[in-house]
Amino acid sequence: MKIAVVISKYGLLGGAENFVFQLTERLAMREGLEIHVLANQWCRGNDSITFHKIPKVLFPRFMKPISFAYFAGKKILAENFDLVHSHAWIFEMDFFTIHGGLHEPWIKEVRRKSMNLFDKSLARVEKRGVYAPRLKLILPVSSLLKEELLRFYHIPESKICVIHPGISTERFSVLDSERCRHEVRRRHGLSADDLVVLFVGMNFEVKRLELVMKAVADLSLKRNNHSNLKLLVVGKGKKKRYMKLARDLGIVNQVVFAGVTQNVEEYYMASDIFAMPSMNDSFGMVVLEAMMAGLPSIITETVGARDLIESGNQGFVLPYNPSVSEMSEKLSFLLKKESRERMGKSAREVARRQTWESRADQVAELYDQFAKNGLTR
Repeated sequence: MKIAVVISKYGLLGGAENFVFQLTERLAMREGLEIHVLANQWCRGNDSITFHKIPKVLFPRFMKPISFAYFAGKKILAENFDLVHSHAWIFEMDFFTIHGGLHEPWIKEVRRKSMNLFDKSLARVEKRGVYAPRLKLILPVSSLLKEELLRFYHIPESKICVIHPGISTERFSVLDSERCRHEVRRRHGLSADDLVVLFVGMNFEVKRLELVMKAVADLSLKRNNHSNLKLLVVGKGKKKRYMKLARDLGIVNQVVFAGVTQNVEEYYMASDIFAMPSMNDSFGMVVLEAMMAGLPSIITETVGARDLIESGNQGFVLPYNPSVSEMSEKLSFLLKKESRERMGKSAREVARRQTWESRADQVAELYDQFAKNGLTR
């Protein structure tokens, strides 16, 4: 099968970009599949993949989504592809993997802003893609996205198949957990006896860092004075605002802002609990990474990785807008070593089944069904 994989940026930084790279590189190694990547930018991996440059009009900004979809469509028409699997909103495709939330509800319901010209342009391309006659299957990365699709668009549920992101187990298996724990803690002034709650995110507000901080303060100042409970924050956000909050809460000596790191695996290994009660995450790869490191996770029902966590077994799934007391209650439960270890072990077992190889198997099977059903173009 001659397959077109469409993505604006291939093999570069980003959650969707990494998903496409990891999946496509593995598919390209399979017999019977000829992979062509249609992208505006790329980083080469497998030598057997053929790349096609798709232009994009960068200014005015609202032309970016429309122009990429238009030029991708022209290339698709010019080539004799058997199947088009897009990871970007375009006008015509056979399969579409949706990585992020639908644009209009994201702007209106999560960001609570009005739609500008760029937003309207992207929403228009999105809607045209969803209702394209050629589209056979939509592959959201979580049941959360599936529910959003069914709520926002009139499409049959039979047209949707959830395929979660995978993870490379070797990222963690090659690390010495004791060395990571010692070095990371020493680097940030944390002791071996500290119980470390890890928060990872690039948008502190949406990921609800404030809630985690208030829960730590609640435990530390109101319940048994847990002064050895520390919060390790990895990522980028409005640091000054949250440092002030830490001072106001009386936990300034218990919160460490580590900034951005290229070695985030080491920080999982150095921690005891993972917390990300986000307002909205289509999946949340950091949750799967934390699970692979053997950490119990506390998330909300609006994080797509909830699909992998049975509340009370691999961690806890809180309601959409949890209270401080709900968050601190779950943290308090995980202060017990036996609870952390039991949940962490279960989390790692679940994560180990989420390999990129298994994801490639799922997608290859769908390609095969597509061909056998006489749907190839």
